[in-house]
Amino acid sequence: MSITTTEQLSATTLLRFATAGSVDDGKSTLVGRLLHDSKSVLTDQLEAVALASTNRGQEAPDLALLTDGLRAEREQGITIDVAYRYFATPRRRFILADTPGHVQYTRNMVTGASTAELAVVLVDARNGVVEQTRRHAAVAALLRVPHVVLAVNKMDLVDYAEPVFAAIAEEFTAYAASLGVPEITAIPISALAGDNVVEPSAHMDWYGGPTVLEHLETVPVSHDLTACHARFPVQYVIRPQSAEHPDYRGYAGQIAAGVFRVGETVSVLPSGRTTTIEGIDALGESVDVAWAPQSVTIRLADDIDVSRGDLIAPADDAPAVTQDVEATVCHVADQPLTVGQRVLLKHTTRTVKAIVRDIPSRLTLDDLSQHPAPGQLVANDIGRVVVRTAEPLALDTYAASRRTGSFLLIDPADGTTLSAGMAGASFAAVEDGEADADTAAEDAEWDF
Repeated sequence: MSITTTEQLSATTLLRFATAGSVDDGKSTLVGRLLHDSKSVLTDQLEAVALASTNRGQEAPDLALLTDGLRAEREQGITIDVAYRYFATPRRRFILADTPGHVQYTRNMVTGASTAELAVVLVDARNGVVEQTRRHAAVAALLRVPHVVLAVNKMDLVDYAEPVFAAIAEEFTAYAASLGVPEITAIPISALAGDNVVEPSAHMDWYGGPTVLEHLETVPVSHDLTACHARFPVQYVIRPQSAEHPDYRGYAGQIAAGVFRVGETVSVLPSGRTTTIEGIDALGESVDVAWAPQSVTIRLADDIDVSRGDLIAPADDAPAVTQDVEATVCHVADQPLTVGQRVLLKHTTRTVKAIVRDIPSRLTLDDLSQHPAPGQLVANDIGRVVVRTAEPLALDTYAASRRTGSFLLIDPADGTTLSAGMAGASFAAVEDGEADADTAAEDAEWDF
């Protein structure tokens, strides 16, 4: 592989992707093979892996150790936490998240795939599509990951048989398509032997598709935030009140999506006040236009009250403001989420008090059935919730924007993250009905 220069990297696109699959399907080995064969591993890292493999009695270096960094992971030969790795080829830069396969680590898979544009779901060719395969496909669909790769691994253990691969690919593709996954690509591989990971396999001449790396390098990256609804969460109000800038008032933050222009008519939410953009400052200079994900300071024509947590959006394309949030959440905390529980809801730069009004259903990912009125969600559960907030929120649906349609539920006592939420409907949406208006939310400390 040729040396990648800084200039080449700046010209390449970035792909975020996650790996998922059942236990012992070979996720970490695939990632290790990908890093090794693409020349993305340093010599000292390879030496450390070789030494660790020798200490475990293995003749060849175990490439899975390139990602399994925790001592418990190395000792047990499993992945426990999400392992992030960064590498690049001359064609593209990558951020990958190697996620665990155990059922009790579903929340880790949600974390790794929440920002991914592509998910690689591994299947052991000997076992085919199993419950955990369906579970991970459902999570990818729930998180609206636009591209899914089915990597049928360990083809060397089934004599590289095309019918085995074809049957698994057909079953998985039908299931994932029924969940609404827009694009599914099936690739037969052997991560241990290196077949179709970086180099084409000499054992599967019946397969004419891309290798895993080739697909990763060429898949269309659809995260062009400039084409999305323009959203600017205010992070900080800048008022120098200095002799040089006695009247300066700017609103700083990172553009979450879309494009903003000087002279554009915008609304400040949740107040709904309308004004125009008088100026945009970026890197100390005034500019006429700014786009996601730039960090800028926006100056408004009118002197209206704007503070941290407010959202600036085009007046003709502003999100709805609501205090009743219906969403799908993945519960990530060890303590359960219960009906009537007081929480904090963090959405972009805004954090408000809230109460869990209802938990209409819990999703069973094995068969996508709904368990009605579970009363609570425990760790790794995915379910529908209805939350009432103390203050209005300018919230998009997750289907419209993964950036401004997501939120966190936080324990107000110690700041622990309880659940990751996706506003609006999803493939798991149910008819929630009207929330109970008599839900106990009158506590004076939580003034709704």
